[in-house]
Amino acid sequence: MKVTDLKPNPGATKRKKRVGRGTSSGHGKTATRGHKGQKSRSGGLKDPRRFEGGRSTLIMRLPKRGMRGQVPGAIRRPEYQTVNLGRLVERFPEGGEVTPELMAKAGLIRKAGGRVKVLAHGEVTVALKVHAHKFSKSAAEKLAAAGGEALTLEAEPGEEA
Repeated sequence: MKVTDLKPNPGATKRKKRVGRGTSSGHGKTATRGHKGQKSRSGGLKDPRRFEGGRSTLIMRLPKRGMRGQVPGAIRRPEYQTVNLGRLVERFPEGGEVTPELMAKAGLIRKAGGRVKVLAHGEVTVALKVHAHKFSKSAAEKLAAAGGEALTLEAEPGEEA
């Protein structure tokens, strides 16, 4: 058996209906679209997921409530990059001061310019003096218990929210 011998079972494939190819084809003139009306026109139908025949659509009829956000877009909140204490101890096992710039160089956060929040996941075995914009309560407690310090940084006014 060869690849050239392969073919589908009889009746498994049908020829494509070719419309608009003359009156003798049986699908000429109106090309199976019927006479007049929206469905016969070029451009076809409106989007059936939301078009309701010309009446006001459901989304327009429903009441709008609550905060609509700022124009344009949603309500802007500051975004924080999170770092776990366990990862800090892995990257800085000798202890000392840790700043967002050092975290960025160590690959713990994406960039040094953003805001950083330190979370308490992991064990603290060395005294770390960590500079960040926010600390979880338990992270600050763990640092203090290990002899370290949690120093809160102020966000710069030009920094993105």
